[in-house]
Amino acid sequence: MSLDTFHAHLTIDLDALAHNYAALRHEARGAEVAPVVKADAYGLGAAQVASRLWAEGARRFFAARISEGEDLRAALGPDRPATIYVLDGAPSGSADRLEASDLTPVLNSLAQVSEWSSHARATKGGLRAAVQIDTGMNRLGLRLEETKALVQSFDGLRGLSIDLVISHLACASEPAHPANAAQLARFQEARALFPEARASLANSAGVFLGPDYLFDLVRPGISLYGGGPFGVSHPALRPVAHLTAPILQIREIRPGETIGYGATFTAERPTRVAIIAAGYADGVLRSFGKAGQVWLSGAHRKVLGRLSMDMTAIEISHDLVVAPGDPVELLGEHVALDDAASASGTIAYECLVRLAPRLQRTYLGAKA
Repeated sequence: MSLDTFHAHLTIDLDALAHNYAALRHEARGAEVAPVVKADAYGLGAAQVASRLWAEGARRFFAARISEGEDLRAALGPDRPATIYVLDGAPSGSADRLEASDLTPVLNSLAQVSEWSSHARATKGGLRAAVQIDTGMNRLGLRLEETKALVQSFDGLRGLSIDLVISHLACASEPAHPANAAQLARFQEARALFPEARASLANSAGVFLGPDYLFDLVRPGISLYGGGPFGVSHPALRPVAHLTAPILQIREIRPGETIGYGATFTAERPTRVAIIAAGYADGVLRSFGKAGQVWLSGAHRKVLGRLSMDMTAIEISHDLVVAPGDPVELLGEHVALDDAASASGTIAYECLVRLAPRLQRTYLGAKA
C-alpha cells in the first residue's frame, strides 16, 4: 500500500462545475452568467475552474484582489481574452497594474473614480470600468446620491467607458426578506443613471429570486461549486468538491473511556472507533465535531469528540468490515456541502475556502 494512501484527498469535479454553470444559465433566463472566482475559486483552483468555464462559454469573471486578477489573466493566457473584473476596484496607486493586466476595476468610491479617470485621461482614454452602487449592503460602493452627483458633473467620468453597473444583495439567501425588494428598487433607480451600461444585481441566491433580479448579468459563486442558493442543497446542482480521508487505525473503546482533547465524548457502551487522516489542518472545521457525520461503507457515521489537527474519530459498528487505508467521505455525494456547513455552525463558503493546501488534489474533466 502506497504511503500516499494515508493522505486526505480532494477531488474537484469540473464536469459537475460545468453542469452547475449550465443549470445557472437556465435559471438566469438569458442573462449572462459571469462566474465569481475570487479566493482561488472558493479554494478549488481559479486557473482550472476558469479554464473549464471558458470552455463552457463564460467570457466574464469576477475576482476580489488585483493579484487574483493578475494570476487569472496569466492562467487564461492571450488566447482566452476574458473580461476580468476586480471587485476591490482601483485603490490609490493601482492604475498601472490594472491596465498592464487588462483588468476592469469595479469602482466603489469617488476616490476610485478619480484614480481611474485621471489615469485614463493621462494615457489613452476610454478605459473600461464598472461602477458599484451601495443599495443597502453598506460594504463597498457609491451611495445613490453620490452617483447622481457624479453623473451630473462635467468631467467626473471623463476618460472612462462604463460598461457595467452592479450592486450586491445583503439578504438574497432569505427570499422573503424585505431588504431584497428595497434594494431592487434602489438599484433600478441607480441603473437608470447609466442607460448604456449593462446591469448586475444577483449573486447565487439572487439568481433564484425571480426574473426581476436578473437584469443583464448575474454573478454566481457558491452555487457554481455545489452550494445551494438558500443554505440547503438544491436538486439542480451537483457537488464539485469531494473530500476523502483514509482510516489510520481502528480502536475498541470501553465504557467510561473518553476520546480526544477535552474528553468531550465518553463511551456509554463498548464502542468501535475509526481514526481517519483528516483534521482542521486539512480544512475540516474544528466545529464539525459537534454534529458532523461522514460516509463510510454505505452509511453515515457519527463524529466522536473534538477534531484534532490531523485526525478525526468516527463511530463504526462492530460488524463492519473495514481496514486502515479505506476511504471515508467528508464532502461529496453523501455528505452535502451545505449539510457539512450546518453541522459546523457556518456556511458553505467557509467550508470550501478553508480546504488546505496540503490536501492531495485531483481534477476531473480538466480542459486545456
